[in-house]
Amino acid sequence: MIHADNLSRPALRRLLRQKRRALSATGQQLASRHLTQQLQAHPLLRRARRVAAYLASDGEISPAALLETLKKRHRAIYVPVLKRWPRTRMVFQRVKPDERLYPNRFGIPEPRPRASRQPPVWTLDLLLLPLVGFDPQGGRLGMGGGFYDRLLAYRLQRQYLTGPRLLGLAHDCQKVDLLPLEAWDIRLDATVTDAGWYPARLTR
Repeated sequence: MIHADNLSRPALRRLLRQKRRALSATGQQLASRHLTQQLQAHPLLRRARRVAAYLASDGEISPAALLETLKKRHRAIYVPVLKRWPRTRMVFQRVKPDERLYPNRFGIPEPRPRASRQPPVWTLDLLLLPLVGFDPQGGRLGMGGGFYDRLLAYRLQRQYLTGPRLLGLAHDCQKVDLLPLEAWDIRLDATVTDAGWYPARLTR
């Protein structure tokens, strides 16, 4: 576990990104397999019908194997699509099996935008979030672009809109004792790593 004392958020990002990038291809594959094992039998995953997730980049732990399992269970899968304007916004769009994806401005694959397949995020059951760092209290440190914080800002403003459940996914080496959070940071219900669960506000 990393101790955040005397480390700024930018310094933490640099350190944690280095740690996840240092993992070998074999280590990444093994971590993804263990992550899938942690998640696939959990009641939260069995109940969820509409699941949003990211496509891994920059050393992020990959949910790809889990998404294949969910597709076989006939779950609806949604992935991020960046808005052309404003460029600081993104939405989640349902992807069809074998749909072709194209690199966005960050080089991350996404489908061609289709507004008819972009429901309000609060109508989804489960959102699997990428992260740079996490703490066991539900704190999440992202890449710094604020895409997820803006997408989920309604949870701070409208208490009756509580969906979806938020699960951060990470390598266990990305754990921090206590993250320095800002007022706009959205806390996770739990974080799941290749080594186990860190429930913050989650009951089975």
